[in-house]
Amino acid sequence: MAFVQKFYRLIALVVLVTTGLPVGAVYQRSVPEGWSLHRRADSDVFLPLKFSLVQSNLDHLDAYLLDVADPRSPNYGKHWSQTKVAETFRPSKASVDAVHAWLAAENGISLHNIQLSRNGDAIHANVTVAEAERLLGAEYNVYRHGETGAERVGCHQGYTLPEHVAKHVDIVWPTVHFRNSAISRRDVSASSLLHVERDSGVTKRPITEAELEATGCDQAVTIDCLRDLYHFDYVPVATDKNTIGVAEFGPNVVLASDLALFFQMYAPERVGQVPTVISIEGGNNSIGSLGEATLDFDLVMGLLNATQEVRQYAVGNVQTEAPVDELLGAFDASFCALEGVEEEGLTDCGDKPIPNVISISYHFNPDFNDPTIVPVVSRQCTEIGKLSLTGITFVASSGDSGVSYGTGQHGCLVNGTLVNGNPVGTFVGQLPASCPYVTAVGATSVAANNTVDEPEVATTEFPSGGGFSNIFARPDWQEAQVSNYLATFAPDYAADIFNRSGRGYPDVAANGWPIVVAESGRFTLSGGTSASAPIFASVITSVNDARIAAGKSTVGWINPALYSEAFAHAFNDVTNGTNPGCQTEGFPAAPGWDPVTGLGTPNFPLLLAAFLALP
Repeated sequence: MAFVQKFYRLIALVVLVTTGLPVGAVYQRSVPEGWSLHRRADSDVFLPLKFSLVQSNLDHLDAYLLDVADPRSPNYGKHWSQTKVAETFRPSKASVDAVHAWLAAENGISLHNIQLSRNGDAIHANVTVAEAERLLGAEYNVYRHGETGAERVGCHQGYTLPEHVAKHVDIVWPTVHFRNSAISRRDVSASSLLHVERDSGVTKRPITEAELEATGCDQAVTIDCLRDLYHFDYVPVATDKNTIGVAEFGPNVVLASDLALFFQMYAPERVGQVPTVISIEGGNNSIGSLGEATLDFDLVMGLLNATQEVRQYAVGNVQTEAPVDELLGAFDASFCALEGVEEEGLTDCGDKPIPNVISISYHFNPDFNDPTIVPVVSRQCTEIGKLSLTGITFVASSGDSGVSYGTGQHGCLVNGTLVNGNPVGTFVGQLPASCPYVTAVGATSVAANNTVDEPEVATTEFPSGGGFSNIFARPDWQEAQVSNYLATFAPDYAADIFNRSGRGYPDVAANGWPIVVAESGRFTLSGGTSASAPIFASVITSVNDARIAAGKSTVGWINPALYSEAFAHAFNDVTNGTNPGCQTEGFPAAPGWDPVTGLGTPNFPLLLAAFLALP
């Protein structure tokens, strides 16, 4: 029985997010594909419940962010402390008291078994399965995955909360949500459980040093090509105060020998250097697959001066399917596990150094109105917004499947269901790129037989991700540019093909093919928007360095500034190319902002001048 009790505690504590309920509603869902109902959960084992409380002031989050991120604001750059963020969004005493009274006074749960989280954002109730079923009007089962053997506990047939409690609760865990509650009774590799894909939709191919010397930037993009394309040649002066991180999820490895080979050719001063590994949930850089992390660190470390430390945030496997939660939890303790039982939940809880810029070249969920996805990704996006208040810039790749979802899968919506294989259907975006608090980066290339002095085009080796969110509404700061595109350049698709009122992305672009990297002891051509994101993140890191040296703040959430008039001439406009998917040509690139290359690629001197002109 002790093993079974610990098993359920593990399931309940692995990840903390699921979905809340409308007042008085019963939320139900079918058992997800690949899973089967294995058996009823034993009634007498313990199943700790977590009631995540409604946060205060979330309706003011955009206003708070614009106050420090809008170039017109007198408070531009006056970022908040983590303490102020925690205090501002902490749930009210009324919410704590209401849920506590419901559990103890109304339902007889022992006070010893009720605990308020140290951040005041959740109430934990250590109850048996029988008590949980009585509290929630639910029926708990154990579900098993046919391929991996992973098991989860939940109640797919639904649950209820009384009206006076439901209005104070955002999330109840574990209940109907499957995506983030995996645990296995047997040894299962990280790659089989992580619901995460690297945005790298191109076919790699080796290239010799002799070929490199004889080719132009249309055939092999080197560090020098990138410097020439974006006039990006900056010597930092505040590296002791400036930071950049690159997030890697799962077993992605960068070999020191490959970095040395790359640096010998393109950044001799970096030879012998490796990124500083920040391990999250046991993540490290010792085993796994080659190539993906190599692309990131060849680019970031190659573009930035050798005096600039580059961190690798290595997110390990806690057998969940949304490891972005682990990354966010490592920055913000309110995103973490039950106190006192960290060995069974997220162990890295608000204890990792926070970078000024973090680059993410992965996607975690499709962007469409699936009721099991929307609450999870909305909470993640909100958390990114809260962290942005402290001065972080989140940069993410826009994806490599055009207007469809998933690298290599090309999922589209058919009658409301996500179907892979690039069928005719509604466009599907990807997250976190479509979160408005993220700066999404699309991909460009130097056109065949062109030089770096000529305009780039949208990539043709793969379709650069972009479009309109099905979850997040279009924010005011991009209304003018996006409305202009819709009125002037958007294809005349049927009304159900894409969401014309959604947040448009990407925001910007950078070269994504064919990027020269060193992998497995040889040079290789690689790419994807997974290259574009770290390139742009490096540019913003240099902007931060210059602002810090001038006695100013980091830039933090940059989207309102990028779309403002002050930055109208800070980009190289990209007007050629499309991003096909779902049996369409997707969207065409066009003058100004477009959902293929965003506002364009960075012109570093102009971008730097615009940011330095701000307070």
